[in-house]
Formats: sequence, structure tokens, C-alpha cells
Amino acid sequence: MQANPVAKNPQDLQQKIAFTENVKRITEQIHAARDLDYILLDLRKEILSVFDAEDLTIFAFDPEKKEIFSKVPHIDNVEEFRIPISEQSLAGFCAKYLRPVSIADAYNIAELQSVHPALLHDTSYDKRTGFKTKQVLTYPIVADNKYLMGVLQLLNKKTGERFTRKDEESVAEIAKALGIAFFNLRKVSKKTPSKFDRLVSNNHITQSDLDNAIAESRKGLSDFESLVIEKYKVPKLEIGKSLAQFYKCPYIEYSERTLVDVELLKNLNVDYLKKNHWMPLKRDRTAIEILTDDPGDLDRVADIKRTFPGLNIRFAISLRRDIAQFLGSATGQGDTNTTRKLDENVSDILGELVNEAQEAAAEDAGGGLDENDNAIVRLANQIIADAYRQGASDIHVEPYGEKRETLVRFRVDGDCFEYMKIPQSYRRAIVSRLKIMASLDIAERRKPQDGKIKFKLSESKDIELRVATIPTAGYNEDVVMRLLAASEPLPLDKMGFSDRNLAAIKEIAAKPYGIILCVGPTGSGKTTTLHSILGFINTPDIKIWTAEDPVEITQYGLRQVQVQPKIDFTFAKAMRAFLRADPDVIMVGEMRDKETAEIGIEASLTGHLVMSTLHTNSAVETITRLLDMGCDSFSFADAMLGVLAQRLTRRICKDCKEEYVGTGVEYEEIRQGYGPAHWDKLGIPQDNTFRLARGKGCETCKRTGFKGRVALHELLLGSDKLKRMIQTKARTEEMLQSAIEEGMTTLMQDGVQKALLGQTTFKEVKAVAIK
Repeated sequence: MQANPVAKNPQDLQQKIAFTENVKRITEQIHAARDLDYILLDLRKEILSVFDAEDLTIFAFDPEKKEIFSKVPHIDNVEEFRIPISEQSLAGFCAKYLRPVSIADAYNIAELQSVHPALLHDTSYDKRTGFKTKQVLTYPIVADNKYLMGVLQLLNKKTGERFTRKDEESVAEIAKALGIAFFNLRKVSKKTPSKFDRLVSNNHITQSDLDNAIAESRKGLSDFESLVIEKYKVPKLEIGKSLAQFYKCPYIEYSERTLVDVELLKNLNVDYLKKNHWMPLKRDRTAIEILTDDPGDLDRVADIKRTFPGLNIRFAISLRRDIAQFLGSATGQGDTNTTRKLDENVSDILGELVNEAQEAAAEDAGGGLDENDNAIVRLANQIIADAYRQGASDIHVEPYGEKRETLVRFRVDGDCFEYMKIPQSYRRAIVSRLKIMASLDIAERRKPQDGKIKFKLSESKDIELRVATIPTAGYNEDVVMRLLAASEPLPLDKMGFSDRNLAAIKEIAAKPYGIILCVGPTGSGKTTTLHSILGFINTPDIKIWTAEDPVEITQYGLRQVQVQPKIDFTFAKAMRAFLRADPDVIMVGEMRDKETAEIGIEASLTGHLVMSTLHTNSAVETITRLLDMGCDSFSFADAMLGVLAQRLTRRICKDCKEEYVGTGVEYEEIRQGYGPAHWDKLGIPQDNTFRLARGKGCETCKRTGFKGRVALHELLLGSDKLKRMIQTKARTEEMLQSAIEEGMTTLMQDGVQKALLGQTTFKEVKAVAIK
């Protein structure tokens, strides 16, 4: 409807009354706004709803930078954009001259110049979003008729006509309310100190980032504390000091040396304390000391006083994760604190089942909880969601019978760590629930089973898990789930190749035919590497077919096929089908048998580029494996372009990495690992220039010193000499020595080079590369 229509008949009168009521309601909301972000982000749509326009932006004035700015919410963050106060944009002009502007066509230069000779329309918003700006109405937001507070801007009247005089009058009403609200908020912000003023004043975070973190935390996907620590890299200690300064309480960080008076916890529900973020720490002659992250929460303070009636309370600041660690340590449950990206905490879900578990244990020592119980369903969902959020590649559910708790572990960056323990009464229920999600037979506990779970993490994010169940001692079943998060391919230049390997990979990938193999153990990133190579050659003039199990990485331009062994649609049959479908490039997920290998070699010799993977320990051993499978040595030699062996090792955390001068022992150990003859050619002396790196441990890497993975590579190229050696079935050692002479670096040597670059440590290299 049109804004503030003229009342010529009963219908017009009803519309006018409705509009007036809407303006009154929104004005009340504006005046009740608790902060600027609430107006810029939450009230924008409310205000837009009363106008006959397609879009609306509320700009606020930044007196320090002399700019106007606004904010746009996205799925996982809030973006701030700024506009100079000048004639370079309609909103900037409105702010500069404190006068409304109404334009019928923002791209009509003559109309713009009729307002001011230098006035321009800023097209960056249109280019960034695809929105086509036509009609514009901007109105200054002022206080006391002279102080600039911001600009209110309407875009595109739905009728396609110029905004009317009535529209301007209606906008003026809203702008007046905004001016008063902005002015009051500015006065309050100047007088009222913030809990995090110290972080901004000490340059640990900008005010803009702080505001964004507050806005993001309101969405409920993550709490404020986790956001500023993990996304904005603010040290935990500094957050604690800022809160301590604001509340005038001491800050107590978690330490194993800090003793908790467990007697004070005896009659308290630990899960409740975790959920409400407080706990008693100790008691002396004068008072009980309470840890909390917010002593200003009146409801929480009242709850604490009811819990300890008649006693003096002394507060100390502690962050939520510290409180969870203190509680975990005091109750013998370990550090159960994990950053929740979803709304629920696993310990809260378990707390709901305590009574049911006790009853089930009394009735049936094996555990009789129903796998369809609401809390069991939520627990299974939360385990998967937390695994994804923490970057886990695998989830291990390990029951230990009726006497001990079920252990749940995550594998992150190649290493397993304990995520949580589930009471033994739940073991069958949680395993059965996971089997149901994977469409497996819950009655069959004697045989291994395989299945898949398609899990909806959010409205816009689906993930897939490959599930394997294995019967274990004591009539238990282990469940192992591999997370297969669909993703985009990484650019080839970002894969961590050395200069020599990168240039060689690009050269052989550009060949019209031949075979390229990527080899290594499960989880070494073979599929990721092949997709990066495919992404490098993926152009409209090339037809690419892939057969995968499962399809983990999707690329536009590739025709990707999921093989189905259960219906006898195997890799070999997929490849035969591809050969009838006019391919240029074929990628097959794995050469599991002689048939697949022979078809791949045949295809590569008939004018197609073929890529695949194999489970072997090194590039040279791959040749021996294929020949042992029965492949023809002459055919494979003709087809072979290159074999890339790959391993993944842990990357040193960038946030806590430190360099140091390597010791004599480390120097000699690295020299022997690299190969003395080859090392000496590098000319690296044993002095102060021999520097290595290590991680000290921080919040980002959970005190491990490592975050992320580094790929180690060994690229064996199909040179003429090597092809002749393959044809004569030369010994593995002879082919290896020849390849090194031609410039190949082994996995160990590539790892040493990356240790010298400070990307990982030699200890990590040794853990994945034998030689």
C-alpha cells in the first residue's frame, strides 16, 4: 500500500488509520531500542513494511571518521559498509547538506545534476548485489534540527513511479523518531562504560568488530565469548581482565593448581551449573567465593543467594569455558567444555536422561533406553553437529559394556581426542539411533554393517557421513562415522606443492592422454588433490566424467557419478559406460582390482586422460603393485604420466608459532632423515641460521600447538628412462634411485623442506613418512 494515503473514502480512511498505527508502533520500538545494532539490523524490515518500496537502508553517522555507515546481516556474520559524506552518492549528499533528495531515475545524469552539479549515484551496491536501483528517496536523520545522526534511504517505489510528497512526509516521521533515538543512544554510550571497553582501548579488537561479534552472537549460532576468541583472535586472558575491570572483581582463569572445594558441589546439579555458568569455588571464614561470567545478572545472583542462604557471597570473574573446566576437573568428568555452534549442550541432554537411565539400569543391566527417545535423538544429532563444527574427520563411538562408560572420540587433524563419555545405560540406545539414521538393521549385532547418514546441519547446509558398525567384545558394537562434508575444490596453487612439483603437475595435467595416479593411505587427501587437478583443467572445451564413492567434492562442469556396488554398478562398469559417452578426461575414485586398472590403462592409451587413486606407500611401490595385479608392463609404461604419493601431517598453529635455533641433535636427525648425501648438497650449516619452528599452544589450537594440515608430496614422473625400467620390470630400489637422480624428492625430503619453512615439525613428518 502507499504510505500515508489521503482519506477520500472509508477504505482510504482505514488505510490511513492502519498506517498511523504502524508508524506509532515502530516509533515506540525505535525509542525502546537498546542499542544501535538493533535499529540497523532488527528494525529495518519492520520500517520497510510500512512503505511502498522494495528496499530500505538506515545509515548512522560516525562523527570520528566523518562517514555514514550501515550493516547487513549474512548467514554467519554481519557486514558493515561505509559511505563518505560527499556528492559521490545520494545518501552521502543527503548527509552533507542535511536535505532530502527524491530521484525518479538514479542513472539519469541530467536529473542528478539538476539537484547538484557534482551529484553522482554510487553503483557499487547494484554491482555487488545485482539489485537495480531506480527511484531513490533519502532523508536526513537529525537531532535538535541541526545535529546529523544519519540518513534514511528508500529504494524503488513498487509502482515504478517517483516517490510522492506523502512518502516524504511519512519518511520524515520515522526519521524524526530515529534522530531522537540515535541522539539518546549516543549520550548513553558516552556515559555508560561497556564490559569490553578495555579490549577496544588496548587494541585487542576494534569497535566495529566488537559490534559485529555482539550482533552475530544474537543469532544464537555461537556465544559471544567463543566468537571473539576464535574469530577475532582476542586472548582469553584479556577478555577476563576486561570483565574484571568492569565488574570490579578478580579474574580467575582455569588452572589445575586452583583447588575447588568439592564439598560445596555435593548437593548441587553440575549440569545445571554448567548451563547457567556459575559455581562455588571455595569457602573461608567470611564468605563463599562464586565463579560466574556475569555478576550483574540479577536473576543469577538471586539464584545463588537462594542456594546459599544467610551466607556472604564474594564474586570472581571466570569465562564460561573456564567454569566448565573447573566443574569437569572437580567432578572427574574431564574438560567437557566444547564450543557449541548449535543451541544445545550435550551435558544438558544427558542431564535430562539421568532418571530414565537409573530406571533402565535397574530393569535391564544391558541398558533399555529407547533409541527413539527425544533426548537420545537430540544427543546423536548434537554429536554429529559438534564433530562438524570442530573440524573432525571421523567420529568413534566405543561402548565398553555395562560396567564402564561409552567413549566418544573425534579425529581432528589426524589425531583422536576424547570428546565425551556417555553413561553405560545409554550405549545400546545411542548405537541403535545411529544405525537407524544410517538405515542399518538394528537387530543385527553379530556382523559388520555399512551405511550412510544424510544430516541436515541447517537450512543451507547438508553433510553426509559414511557409517561402519563393527561387533566388539562383550556383545557391544562400535560405530565409526566418516564425515563427508561437500565442498568446493581447492585451487592447485593452494595445495602446498613445491615449485618443482607444482610445475610438473600442471604440465602432465595438460596432456591430452595418459594416466595420473594419486596414492597414499585412507584419509591422506588423495581425492582432494585429484579434484584440484580437475579444477585446473576444467574448461568448457573439455568433457570430464568422474566415478566416485561417495561424491564428496562437487564441481560445476564435471559429470559426477556415484557408484553403487550393491547393485553391481562398480568403478569398472562406470568406466566402460564413460568410454561410450565421449569423454576427454576420466577420473575414477579408486583402482580396487585388476579389471578397473586394465580399463583405466586401456582408456589412457586410446586418447583419454585418466586419473585415479591407489592405496600404496610410495610412488615407486605403486608401479610394483599394478604389475603384481597383472597389468601389462608395456601398456602401463606407455600410459604413465606421473604417480603422486601424498601424506597429511599436522600444521603448526599460526597463532602461537615461534621460531628457535635448532640443536645439534635436531640438525643431525634431520640430516639423516633427508639423506646425508642429498642434505650436504643443500649447504645448510649448523649454526644460528639453522632455525626451526614449533607451536607453544593456545586457545586456537586447544593447547596442542597444531592447527590444520600440511600435505607432503612425492611426484614420480614418467620419463623415458623410467618407462624402460617399467617395461623390464626393474627392482623398486633401482627405479627409486633413478627417480631421485632425475629430481624427485621423497615424502621424507618434502617433509623436511616444509619443516625448515616452519610449516610443521620433523617429529610430525617422521610420524607419516618412513623414508
